[in-house]
Amino acid sequence: MEQIPNEYSHINGWGIDADPKNEPTYPMKNYTGDDHQRINWERPPLQNVTVEILKSNERPNLTAVFGTSSPPSGLSGAIRRYAFKSSESEYGHWLPLLLADRINVVEGIIDDLRQGHIPNIFAEKGWKADWKYNRIGLAKNVLIGVAVTTALIVLVNRKKRKSAL
Repeated sequence: MEQIPNEYSHINGWGIDADPKNEPTYPMKNYTGDDHQRINWERPPLQNVTVEILKSNERPNLTAVFGTSSPPSGLSGAIRRYAFKSSESEYGHWLPLLLADRINVVEGIIDDLRQGHIPNIFAEKGWKADWKYNRIGLAKNVLIGVAVTTALIVLVNRKKRKSAL
């Protein structure tokens, strides 16, 4: 077993992986000793930043690779920027991101319509597969959607009638 430095020996469990025979894959693994050289690796070149990238306020640097296909934009992008001001351990980070995802769906549909493309929402939501494999669940979801939409329309019309009087 390798010598554990004295300055870390007070930490419970420190150096437990230093002995190659105390590894779960021993003796099947072809141990070369390189596993313990992981900290001495050369970082690959970083991906170039060509669009706005939102990063956690808990990490000082960007990750080596990241997605650039859909940078934050519109109302959903503003909500995402707000969310990334909060810690990843708070609801103030994750709930706005969920809301931004929902708003981004609506923005995508509006963008499709603006470009003259009528989206096939039934296919994109997988309703054909639901109809084939989960008819009861699909019927329940459609009925709930119709009920909520009807309730919203009734509420809006009721407010309009009251304000007209």
